[in-house]
Amino acid sequence: MIPPAVLDWLLDPAHPSPRYFTLRTLLGRPETDPDVVAAREAILGAPPARTILDAQYPAGYWVKPDRGYSPRYKATVWQLLFLANLGAPRTETITRGCDHVLSATLHCGQHLFSAHEHGTGIYPCLNGNVLRTLCHFGYGEHPQVVSVACALAERVARLGWTCPRNATNPRDRRTWQPCVWGCVKVLRGLAAMPEEKGGPAIQWALDTGVRFLREHDLASDLRPALVDAPPHWLRFGFALGDGSDLLEALLALHEVGALPLPASATQAVLDKRDPEGRWLLEHALPNTWARFGEVGRPNRWVTLRAYEVLCDGPVSP
Repeated sequence: MIPPAVLDWLLDPAHPSPRYFTLRTLLGRPETDPDVVAAREAILGAPPARTILDAQYPAGYWVKPDRGYSPRYKATVWQLLFLANLGAPRTETITRGCDHVLSATLHCGQHLFSAHEHGTGIYPCLNGNVLRTLCHFGYGEHPQVVSVACALAERVARLGWTCPRNATNPRDRRTWQPCVWGCVKVLRGLAAMPEEKGGPAIQWALDTGVRFLREHDLASDLRPALVDAPPHWLRFGFALGDGSDLLEALLALHEVGALPLPASATQAVLDKRDPEGRWLLEHALPNTWARFGEVGRPNRWVTLRAYEVLCDGPVSP
């Protein structure tokens, strides 16, 4: 299904992050495979990961030693998310960043991550993103991370997929509206937890999230009703911040084992493939330390995500 020329393009050693994910997710190589090990070790020495790390302060944070959410997308939380999306291995400097998030970003009263000191900064997308990031870097069994996963599942049970950002009044829960973006992020975050750390509440939240996504026509341009943001659900991007897109929604369903994926959604992905079998970067975050490609040009990470949701198991080289 993947044209040989595209596979060679994805495996280019000059781009170790896409090469790593191609070997692991598309070709099914084990983590101990020498080529996989070499690709992963090279990620931190090449842009965009190197550019991100060069902006880090020695204490572990980016920009300033606060909660790490603002400014978007240059503060600490976002850089760790981007590094995880790139497949970066855990290092001493990344460990300092993760420890900073655990000490500075948690809202102690609710055991969830918050963009600011008030409870109205507890966004599902933020918690899903940080949870998945910390699991990627090996914190899945950390007591605080397990506590966040459980609290996030309990929040779904109490409040569904509503969010204070998607509201006319963040301090009035009656005005909070459901957010499909947040659902995608929470699904990916909870799915990243070690299986033995899951439980009935987490599984219930995953099942509820799958039902919520399947209630929507994913091939339509979805966005939170009350969030003032340009629509980009059908404009594929990498890396993603608090927003989401169709590809990430399909990845979320894929990661929780909710197969088969909706046919209309996978067809919408196929329809965006270029004649060479690649996908373009159509949306890029502003105000980032590093660039992840040029908008309007074929993009390795977007192409990887597309093939990951379209291919049924490892492909033959």
